[in-house]
Amino acid sequence: MTTSELWDLETAERYDAEEAENSSPAALAPTLDFLAELAGDGRALEFAIGTGRVGVPLRERGVPVAGIEYSEHMAAVLRRKADEGVLPVTVGDMATTVVPGEFALVYLVYNTITNLLTQDEQVECFRNAARHLAPGGRFVIELGLPPLRLLPPTQIAVPFDVSGQHVGFDTFDLVDQILVSHHFTRDGEDGRYRRENSRHRYAWPAELDLMARIAGLELERRVADWDGTPFTGESTRHVSVWRKPT
Repeated sequence: MTTSELWDLETAERYDAEEAENSSPAALAPTLDFLAELAGDGRALEFAIGTGRVGVPLRERGVPVAGIEYSEHMAAVLRRKADEGVLPVTVGDMATTVVPGEFALVYLVYNTITNLLTQDEQVECFRNAARHLAPGGRFVIELGLPPLRLLPPTQIAVPFDVSGQHVGFDTFDLVDQILVSHHFTRDGEDGRYRRENSRHRYAWPAELDLMARIAGLELERRVADWDGTPFTGESTRHVSVWRKPT
């Protein structure tokens, strides 16, 4: 049984509107270029495909895409954009669910591996990716780095957005590597705020590399973003590519 929190109907219905800025053609272009190049003439499998923010436009680029999604509600929103014959989606968790065939590319975007709240499940996610990859295929993860250097002594919270419409901050359990993301969003014209939070297990690049080795994958490259900016000690996120040996 997965530890992932299940996204409900209300969250799924407003997800696209809240992510509109990250879903524009200009915002997605580097991501789609990166993934399409790796997929080549092969098939791509998106773990936690959600409402199809990336999977649908990647399919429109000509890459055959399939998806695995834990939330039936998120998958239902995706289905309004692409039918099963165009973009097949299997409802299940990304650590254990198996779909037919081999893929040139398996990918996870937008910090989604952190939805698995234990190290064991994250290892199984890598194994599941390797299980689906053809020899020479790639597994790609986009993941932010936890801003632990911003934590003052004895404090556990770091704000990441403070505006009139939204206040967001993360709290950290440094022992179990659990991050809780807290959101207060102004909802409607009456000035009231909607409160939400979600739990995530953060992991460092070196830990992910070890997970990849356990799954039989080899690190091919790591960059700071989809544009290919070099990854350094000052980077706040990374896009990592592991390859299944031929």
